[in-house]
Amino acid sequence: MQTVTTTDALAAFCARAAQAPYVTIDTEFLRERSYYAKLCLLQMAIPGPDGPEGGEAVLVDPIAGEMDLGPFYALLRDESTVKVLHAARQDLEIFYIEGRTLPRPLFDTQIAAMVCGFGEQVGYETLVRKVARASLDKTSRFTDWSRRPLSEAQMTYALADVTHLRVIYEDLAARITDTGRMDWVEEELGVLTDPATYVVHPEDAWRRIRTRTTSPRFLAVVQALARFREEYAQGRNVPRSRVMKDDALLELASTRPTTLEELGRARLLLREARRGDIAEGILAAVRAAMAVPADALPRPEPDRAQLNVNPALADLLRVLLKAKAEEAGVAQKLIASADELDALAAGRRDVASLKGWRNALFGADALRLCNGEIALSAKGGSVRILPVPED
Repeated sequence: MQTVTTTDALAAFCARAAQAPYVTIDTEFLRERSYYAKLCLLQMAIPGPDGPEGGEAVLVDPIAGEMDLGPFYALLRDESTVKVLHAARQDLEIFYIEGRTLPRPLFDTQIAAMVCGFGEQVGYETLVRKVARASLDKTSRFTDWSRRPLSEAQMTYALADVTHLRVIYEDLAARITDTGRMDWVEEELGVLTDPATYVVHPEDAWRRIRTRTTSPRFLAVVQALARFREEYAQGRNVPRSRVMKDDALLELASTRPTTLEELGRARLLLREARRGDIAEGILAAVRAAMAVPADALPRPEPDRAQLNVNPALADLLRVLLKAKAEEAGVAQKLIASADELDALAAGRRDVASLKGWRNALFGADALRLCNGEIALSAKGGSVRILPVPED
């Protein structure tokens, strides 16, 4: 079990990895006590000359000693070596925030597995069992990865996240190549390799808060409070929940306190948020929201209740989606979400399932169904598409 703790050792491994066709990568991190994830461990593995299981694997420890991760980020930018990760979004966020680098070319085995029909959001453990024919010891999954020294069990667990991944990658890559769906995978990876995916704009933070109230003034206060919370959390690298939780934010958007005394009556606000910088920021955000002109107030995105959804058509679209997904061996949610089907049934056409490979697989026929050009017929356990005669 090789542990890398110096820049020179990291550079030496990255040089060897750059000569390999691919390198599998995973991370262990902590995020409970900070806004940005703290990288605690980096795992990498490369295949050997005789196959995926005969190569080299290392644990890179950025906490033990002084280390410059520059050689690793250079490897991420080296387009001669495929970077393989599973469910890569959180890992890539760390790489972008800390190193302003995203891997190219990238292969995400979770996306690939969905394209290959392994189901929705398939987990790594499932792929290890079904593809690598192995099992994982998950007892170290929720340990504190920032504490040193790491135990033997922790290191074994961490390495398994990249050693089995070599077998999984080669299997899935072969399946996708055989079916001619590599462009499908690459289209999905476009979001992961876009730097905008990892940039949180404080002015847009309110859109992630669930609320049943659609009053524009209420939403303006939610917007202002969410912006303040995001800016405060980012600036001090603390979790959003340490500033105020969503339920407290929504309470304040309803009560709209204007003084520290009124703020002190909040039931859900943390005690430390009732004074000091947070309290002053909350009151300033409320004042700013109340001063927004009526014609500049935010408007809610239409939800299903507001959309004029044709329920019968929505049900037919679900049947069509299920049939198309089963025929192609692709996870349904990768093709279209339930919200997209409702939007289509309400007449909207600005959905992802009408673009790219999704349109060829499902979207074109979905539009034909919406326009009354085709009908669906069930025979046995299958669904058939029938043209509708013109009048």
